[in-house]
Amino acid sequence: MAAKSGAVSLVLPGAAAVRSTSTAVAYGHDMTPDIEVSRDIAASPEAVFAAITDITRMGEWSPETRRAEWNEGFDHAEVGAQYTGHNQNGEKEWSIMATIVELVPNERFFFDCSFRDFVFAKWGYVIEPTDTGCRVTECTQDLRPEASKAGGESISGVADRLPHNRAGMEATLERLAAALESECRVGAADGGLS
Repeated sequence: MAAKSGAVSLVLPGAAAVRSTSTAVAYGHDMTPDIEVSRDIAASPEAVFAAITDITRMGEWSPETRRAEWNEGFDHAEVGAQYTGHNQNGEKEWSIMATIVELVPNERFFFDCSFRDFVFAKWGYVIEPTDTGCRVTECTQDLRPEASKAGGESISGVADRLPHNRAGMEATLERLAAALESECRVGAADGGLS
């Protein structure tokens, strides 16, 4: 399914960071993103997939999620696995539960965020191989009804989620690229490839 009309699309600087026009990113689980951000990363799809699906590392690159941990009964990424993300924006702190809804090794990682069984946001990552590594697209869809958005602002301190999420997604992909590209340089120097 292609992005709905009005979706914000951004490709961050990087080697050959141009969105492919021949294939649209297909989104899973009825997702029509409000925002998508893409960045080329000089690391293998396997390395990127391993990093983003290790949710305990999310705090390394997300400016909002400070840490994440698997919920009881789960210790790795699989469809149906649940984890809790602990978030912070200034003085505001809150936690959300996420459930992995789609997982395709080295290609796709999608999860739903919920509160009291209401899915209020969908998030995902799509990984596409390139000649120099891969292109990672992070996407999100806000499912909150207008009436509940003021409540979200009181919890997170964020009045307008679209520009806030876009900036956070840009920062996440920049930090992810910096970490993985650094690991790849170290691995290559040691004779290995990531």
